[in-house]
Amino acid sequence: MICGLLAAHAAVANGIAAPATALPDFAELESAGAIIGQIKITPENVFDLTDEHENNSFYQLVNRLHITTRPGVIEKGLLFKSGERVSRQKIEETERLLRNTSIRYDVAIKPIAYRDGVVDIEVTTRDSWSLDITGTYSRSGGDNKSSYGIKERNLVGTGIGIGYAATSDVDRSGTELAISYPQAFDGWTTVAFERGRFDDGKSTSFVIDRPFYALDTRYAARGAWSEVDQIESIYNTGEIVNEYRRQLRAAEISGGWSPGLIDGWTQRFSAGAFVQDNTYLVEPGRTPPAPMPVSNDLRALFLRYEVVEDNYLKVKNHNLIERAEYLVVGFNTRLQISRSLPGLGSNRSDWLYAGTIRDGYVFAQNHIFQVAANVERRIASTALPMTQAGAMFKYYAPQAGRTLLFGSLGVDRVSGGGVADQLMIGGTLGLRGYPSRYQAGEQRFLFSIEKRAFTTWYPFRLFRIGGAVFFDAGRAWGGPNQNTINGGTLTDIGAGLRIALDRAAFANILHLDIASPLNRAPGLDSVQFLVKTEFSF
Repeated sequence: MICGLLAAHAAVANGIAAPATALPDFAELESAGAIIGQIKITPENVFDLTDEHENNSFYQLVNRLHITTRPGVIEKGLLFKSGERVSRQKIEETERLLRNTSIRYDVAIKPIAYRDGVVDIEVTTRDSWSLDITGTYSRSGGDNKSSYGIKERNLVGTGIGIGYAATSDVDRSGTELAISYPQAFDGWTTVAFERGRFDDGKSTSFVIDRPFYALDTRYAARGAWSEVDQIESIYNTGEIVNEYRRQLRAAEISGGWSPGLIDGWTQRFSAGAFVQDNTYLVEPGRTPPAPMPVSNDLRALFLRYEVVEDNYLKVKNHNLIERAEYLVVGFNTRLQISRSLPGLGSNRSDWLYAGTIRDGYVFAQNHIFQVAANVERRIASTALPMTQAGAMFKYYAPQAGRTLLFGSLGVDRVSGGGVADQLMIGGTLGLRGYPSRYQAGEQRFLFSIEKRAFTTWYPFRLFRIGGAVFFDAGRAWGGPNQNTINGGTLTDIGAGLRIALDRAAFANILHLDIASPLNRAPGLDSVQFLVKTEFSF
């Protein structure tokens, strides 16, 4: 074996392309100062017909019906180019960005030839099935939600998304049209339009956004506009107690600059202006809150500063099932300071701000701890400034036998707001054994612990199967809309099945949960059945 390795390295040194298994890795190529030569892009279809497990008439039909992503679309997503020196950081970040797109099932970047200091690289991607013709139903915390429609996330292999759906939930029902192109102009600009018509109003939004898409991106720009007209509800013990109409007009224009990635860190500087006008109206036939929210116009200039550390950990079986995922374990902070001015059309002059800070730590045996904190001073429904602050802690502890122990704790509070600005908990907002929006208050905490299991069962090469048992504890309290029944700390226990539609671009994880509240009250079901889709486990 040693002789074989020495021979392979000698062949490389003499400018002879060694077998792929003996090629240097990207770290070694970077240390050697290698130059990138040819970049071969190999987009592959949904199923691998060279695999005997995926070579039958059904998989062949799926591949014939699906149009594979065009090589040019993938090329636009590369952070490295032919003629540049090899950068392991750029290659690893490229893989992370390519994987972060739902239309791709898998990504592999590897050297395929090396001679005379020049390395050829192959980028291989496998598509996800991107056409979603669906009818869905979910129930969580006593709320029913359904939808049906059609959406194509990778139109004829271009990355363009277009879809139409009819939706219905506890708040409203209606139709939505969405069109997006995430690789417009330079390949990194998103152009998106959405239009919704509902039984209680409508919504429209349009955005052109070139973000700081990578750690070494030097500039960003954004323009966005949206309008929303809908009925908002105030809940107590899971029941609607007040309703009112809210009309929102919002817009933003901004630009940013960065010196790029330096010694593993990126700083970003942005400036811009935004509009946020809220009009609140009494809705005929509905019971309004007392007092009613106060209409206000907000026009402000802002400055934003960000710091990002290049530190991500590639793992599997944490939030997804048998899929590569990247957990942030580096430092990340963002601070925005805004000044609203009557001269721009604001009702009043105020200093507003928003700040977040995140960090992660990796311990022995790949235990991961993540922490995030945020604070924001914004205009409340009272037309006066309010402050919201909170923190979130997450812990991932891999266990034996393809299991993982996951724990989370979130705490937050608001001060200076009205009844429409209360924090809520229950159902889809945490506490799976209770109805949605069961408690409301100015302070809130939620603790959850799960034992997650990830199986190797792969039915029809389409579904990934997992499961969990869990315990939740939480409470929302304080302020003008506290629960009159069951207002203390609430707990529940439960178990659930997790099913991931593995080969689809809409491969959210289906949650089938049974949860039982441990703090019973009159009118509260002894068991809650939850059927919903989530982006993670």
